[in-house]
Amino acid sequence: MGNWRKFILWFAQEHVDFRVQEFESLIKMFGLQARRLTEQTRKPFWVVEFRDTDSALLYASRSISLRAMIELYAHSHKLPEFHQRLRNHVTTNWNSLAEYFRVEASFKIVVETYNKHFSQREKVEKIESMDYLQIEGAVNLKKPEVEWWYIEFWGLDPTAVPPEPEDILFGRLVAHGQRHLIKELSLKHRKFIGNTSMDAQLSLLMANQAMVRKGDLVFDPFVGTGSLLVSAAKWGGYVLGADIDYMMVHARCRPSRITQKVREKDESIRANLQQYGCADRYMDVVVADFSNPVWHPRISFDCIITDPPYGIREATEKVEKKASAKANTRSESMVHYPSTSHYSLQSLYGDLLEFSAKHLRLGGRLVCWIPFHSEDYDPKMLPQHQHLNLVANSEQQLTGNTARRLLTYEKCFEYSPTEPLLGGITQVPTPSQDFRDRYFNNALESRQERRMRKAELREQARVEMNARGKIPTDGRSKKCDLNKARFV
Repeated sequence: MGNWRKFILWFAQEHVDFRVQEFESLIKMFGLQARRLTEQTRKPFWVVEFRDTDSALLYASRSISLRAMIELYAHSHKLPEFHQRLRNHVTTNWNSLAEYFRVEASFKIVVETYNKHFSQREKVEKIESMDYLQIEGAVNLKKPEVEWWYIEFWGLDPTAVPPEPEDILFGRLVAHGQRHLIKELSLKHRKFIGNTSMDAQLSLLMANQAMVRKGDLVFDPFVGTGSLLVSAAKWGGYVLGADIDYMMVHARCRPSRITQKVREKDESIRANLQQYGCADRYMDVVVADFSNPVWHPRISFDCIITDPPYGIREATEKVEKKASAKANTRSESMVHYPSTSHYSLQSLYGDLLEFSAKHLRLGGRLVCWIPFHSEDYDPKMLPQHQHLNLVANSEQQLTGNTARRLLTYEKCFEYSPTEPLLGGITQVPTPSQDFRDRYFNNALESRQERRMRKAELREQARVEMNARGKIPTDGRSKKCDLNKARFV
């Protein structure tokens, strides 16, 4: 075994499908040596071996899924065996553990259970059952020097709780995860947000799966309000973004908060990074059409992190290409506003993988979301590229029968356009081609029927208001006035 040390990793039981991918990404990013001894990855408590304590602390310094890390002293499935193992561990390793049991060291014992509730009296009984531990310090429940944890795991199914705990563990708390960043970067208090701003927890998980390191160059080709740039910058990356939506990039679009009528003048993606002390890592955000790349072939990114539009809350659009311009329709002095056309998901993901193959450094990662209907999912439907390896694939359930998957690709070969395509890019096949139409029209009533029903209800309400002598307000004119006020 050498110097290998065992730890309990206590995970938040949220976004469970993402914890394995985040764990493996962080282990690879830091070059750590670790062995996962717990086979059931959906358990909130894992037993993991690290080469040393410093390696374990390095992992905890980046993990978002991790609640706490506890050095393991004893683990068993039966109480008598557990107590015997705990006694033996303390006796055998007394020389290295004595400092935690000294009189000067204040302490606290936490009793944690999963899928089983203990009363305060039962918790005290559990603590008193370990009276053989020679803990001599003073009790300090607020800021103890040493924090001991007693854990019982009673299975995952609340409807079938076993008669005895499946796992009984005891150890000393050594570190917390980085879940405080979820609150710190919360969208509730962010300066500039939009309808599709990425949740702080998911954006931090994406940055971890992309293995963003200090000094990395990170790019988001569908930047929106820059939520992914905030998380990447928080981990030390230098961030760059692009988007086709001029109004969004310049924070002139309609506000998303229900209490906000007009955008504030100082709202911007740069203001978001300034809010979190990352302004020095903001490079720029440009208005650009992703289907017509503007980047020099020599530019290389360490990571590409993005959430492309699905056509639901934000349109999938690109600048329309015309075979020939109409004669005598415009002069050189006229301002040109390019028309846009639909950007299919198949073309979008094909362009995204091709762009990543060209502009990622070798070993760099692309992390992106892809939407689909649950009954259609097949691993064969995922986009593929001969220069990119799919290394992670996690599902997040959305509303109704729809879901999306977080895909992580790693560049495995240098890009060479002269090489014959070995299978090339596998486009997203038929099931997701009509994702938007099926999303709106697969319900009990179609989108048009829902609009007509609501229009009839509004008309009926106006008639009733007139009958009561009330003057109905024109909501549409108010919206127009608000839109005009944004440009004043």
